[in-house]
Amino acid sequence: MDPDLSSFITSFARIAQLAEQNRPDRVGRLLTAALEAHLGVAPASLPLIVEAFGAHRLADANIVLDELVAADENSSLIGVSGQQRHHADFSDLLDPNGERGIIGEPDYTSLPVGPGEQQRFLGSGIHLFKIHGSALAVYLRQANPEYGRLQARLEILSADPRAGDLFLVDFREAMRTSSIFRGHVISFKTSDYAESTGGVTFHHRKQMSTEELILPNGIRERIEEQVLGVGQHREFLAAHGAHLKRGVLMYGPPGTGKTHTVRYLSAKATEHTVILLTGNTLPLVSHASEMARALQPAIVVLEDCDLIAEDRSFGHGPQPLLFEVLDAMDGLASDADVTFLLTTNRVESLERALVQRPGRIDLAMEIPRPDFDGRKALINLYGAKLNIAPETVESVAETIEGTTASFTRELVRRAILAAAIAGVVPQDAHLVAAAEELMGDTASFTRSFLGGTESPDFGNDLGGEEDGTYFGWVESGNGSQSTVEYREDPL
Repeated sequence: MDPDLSSFITSFARIAQLAEQNRPDRVGRLLTAALEAHLGVAPASLPLIVEAFGAHRLADANIVLDELVAADENSSLIGVSGQQRHHADFSDLLDPNGERGIIGEPDYTSLPVGPGEQQRFLGSGIHLFKIHGSALAVYLRQANPEYGRLQARLEILSADPRAGDLFLVDFREAMRTSSIFRGHVISFKTSDYAESTGGVTFHHRKQMSTEELILPNGIRERIEEQVLGVGQHREFLAAHGAHLKRGVLMYGPPGTGKTHTVRYLSAKATEHTVILLTGNTLPLVSHASEMARALQPAIVVLEDCDLIAEDRSFGHGPQPLLFEVLDAMDGLASDADVTFLLTTNRVESLERALVQRPGRIDLAMEIPRPDFDGRKALINLYGAKLNIAPETVESVAETIEGTTASFTRELVRRAILAAAIAGVVPQDAHLVAAAEELMGDTASFTRSFLGGTESPDFGNDLGGEEDGTYFGWVESGNGSQSTVEYREDPL
């Protein structure tokens, strides 16, 4: 070996040895030392208990854990420093000869706790406290998909196994009975830009009066009775052996007011947790059902449920998402105060198993196109600021026969837009002109998008009654197709 190189290696080794001998005392900074002082034994010798839970429940876990820790006035909170805290397990940080477990500051994260409300919560930190007379170290860690941790978790160390078990009993019971989501309108996150708590987004519960929901006589009352009224008689129903959970199906052409009715029910159900599923979140029905069970009274809304509950005879075999819907509806106990509220534009395509079996759908109600009186009421509702003359309202209502509620709202908007372009106050003439334009032959394609044409799939073809009916499936003559036969509502 080159003499100069050999001399350099010898000098470097000597420098490293001197640095090791003279490095500052790290006692108090090592995580193992702090844990051993608290637990009374070497932490690496203890079994680790892991309790995983959904990422969306991090705020709930913080609240529950804070309450349990508060019972010990000498409790403390420490953190872990370095990037290793993101991906190393608790046990990886307890090597007394390692460099990974160094005490640092806890990590915090800001989470929504309601529409437009934020609160800071612990994202990563170790609670040191005593419970049931024994010392515990509980490491709370938020989910971190970047490092492969899809769920939040508690990692628990205790020299007394019984104390750890009792702590988990208390923790699980509190998590079961309390949540920041209770009583809110929520949906599952579909956009990275939406404010959410672990994938759950809060929505403002918009206020709606009865006058803002315009439906034929009796329909609103029957739906409201099933969705909201049943829960008011919980004890009576339970005492007489009647089931409390229920399924309500609203069907009809697009634009007739099914989603509007959902908004109305959400506004009225101030004590309910409302879970909205639509589009690409429909496959999460099992998860929503679990949340509804924990947060009852609750309403699970499945909009356009025909997307996942289409009749199996129309396709190429069973659909897993359909089975999830059926399992979710069947899986709840009969005394669960949970409503499955389904909407569809294509009632004829629904899977017979979804609508035929009692306990899945208790009420099926058509939301039809508005009649003459309904169209007048809609014009007055959407045109409340226009001071439209009664005779104009009647004339326009006659002109737009066969249209839907969404069509009427667009009609009024176009009248206001025409007045704005002309630089004048909206007048009756603007409404009349907009109606004539939209109902004209040249606007047929636009009118169809606005719900302004009759649909052959609804009405007399299915024999529906405006006051609401309950239907069951029967086989047609060739044994391969299904048709709908209406019968009296068994409720």
